[in-house]
Amino acid sequence: MVQDEPNGEVVAASSGATREKKLNFFQRIALFIRQVIAELRKVVTPTRQELVKFTLVVLGFVVVVMAVVYGLDLLFTWVTDIVFDVPS
Repeated sequence: MVQDEPNGEVVAASSGATREKKLNFFQRIALFIRQVIAELRKVVTPTRQELVKFTLVVLGFVVVVMAVVYGLDLLFTWVTDIVFDVPS
């Protein structure tokens, strides 16, 4: 285990010239949890305005993709009807 100097993050030691003892199962779990907590500290919560904007962008994108899929479905249905001569 090595302490990263700029932000004090805990990182796994690289296997270089100095070979450290391999961490046991529980030490690896503890290291993983410390690393997860260090990453979660970097998370920035969006403001309400950003959250609304991002939500509208996602919903708009979903509507566009739904329209494309619906259009392709109609096209493939039409082509299948023409190719296989399905009576209406």
